[in-house]
Amino acid sequence: MADDLIEARRQIVARAASAGELVERAIAAAGASLAAPAFVATTFAPAREAAAAADRVVGAGRDPGALAGLAVSIKDLFDVAGETTAAGSTILRDAPAADADAPAVARLRHAGAALIGRTHMSEFAFSGVGINPHHGTPSNPATARLDPTPRIPGGSTSGGAVSVAAGAAWAALGSDTGGSIRIPAALQGLVGFKSTARLVPIEGAVPLSTTLDTVCAITHSVRDAIAVHEVLASRPVQRPARSPGPWRFAVPTRVMLDGLDATVGRAFERSVAELSKAGARIEDIELAPLAELATINAAGGFPASESWAFHRRWLARREAEYDPRVARRIRRGEAMSAADYIDLVRARRDWIGRMEDALRDFDALLSPTVPMVAPPLAPLVGDDDAFFAVNGLLLRNPSCVNFLDGCALSVPCHRADELPVGLMIWHAAGHDDAVLAAGLDVEAELAGRHAGVPRG
Repeated sequence: MADDLIEARRQIVARAASAGELVERAIAAAGASLAAPAFVATTFAPAREAAAAADRVVGAGRDPGALAGLAVSIKDLFDVAGETTAAGSTILRDAPAADADAPAVARLRHAGAALIGRTHMSEFAFSGVGINPHHGTPSNPATARLDPTPRIPGGSTSGGAVSVAAGAAWAALGSDTGGSIRIPAALQGLVGFKSTARLVPIEGAVPLSTTLDTVCAITHSVRDAIAVHEVLASRPVQRPARSPGPWRFAVPTRVMLDGLDATVGRAFERSVAELSKAGARIEDIELAPLAELATINAAGGFPASESWAFHRRWLARREAEYDPRVARRIRRGEAMSAADYIDLVRARRDWIGRMEDALRDFDALLSPTVPMVAPPLAPLVGDDDAFFAVNGLLLRNPSCVNFLDGCALSVPCHRADELPVGLMIWHAAGHDDAVLAAGLDVEAELAGRHAGVPRG
């Protein structure tokens, strides 16, 4: 797949477009009304310098890098040399600037990416809704094309998704602890890939849960997701070994299909039917262990315990400066003992083993990424009960994959006259390449680009 470079890069190398031209288009979009609220800060001058450097390399007949001339936004969670990493908070806004890039940022820069700015996020990456009371919340640009009611962007990589949906960035670097890449991707009609966590270094990022945090990105297409993952993970993505049969997908009927709204239910059923008609083998399975997660994580799980360890000293002195909803979730970890944490680690290990046994005969699983389309923003700003109800629903499906230590891809599966809906293709740890390859075929089939779903 490394030979299959994205169209923008081919244009640069073929001189059909310059890196400078591509970056200027992104900068123009970043200043427009849809995209501007996505950014905490913009770095247009360095982005132009990166593009000019790429054009000089192309002019000299050399390879400018896999991402040369492509604007990439950076979630306000990652260290960028010379910039302050505030993680959507106020307590870190006066912290010293970072001395060096986080490894993920450094890899993007080395590949020629033009870093266009830092994007808004839920404070300290808590919540799948995307609301931030300190800095404002960008509304969803994808839903605005169909409905004038401002709707949530999804979180916690809220501004990152908006920057891509509005054309200000080709990709958005973000993090996914319980769905923070896949939720905003699904709600904005984008592609979000959560890799197996250990494939990309998490150093240089403010942690939410060191057990579950994953560094990954939002893009417009699966092909682009592969290109950026290859850079972030510093590895080539390979097609899985060819098989004489079609893709074999499982659809878990427990938990993942509960309480779907009408648009999501219709889009998911239609997508599964289309893939089956195209030749995919699809089997409904109960997957009983999914129903255990609520009990296993009843005390708050890894996000509560590990965020409490990180934030407890700040909360003791500066809790009033936190988003109260974030502080409330972190404080759940205060009541967890070391024994509780050890029990959680053991329970997860056992649960993963049973899940992997149940999944081993399938190439991937299919589920709705989230059970709802993006709800209106205003009712969730001031109503805690409504906020936490929506937040829990948004996190429910994608967080299962994080607890599995798995990998997942959210691809759009709605029609042009529907609000965005995401289809999640997922599996256990180490199945990244199969999930991505299946995603290419599923994306193509749902877009009507070919008449069958081959394997690999």
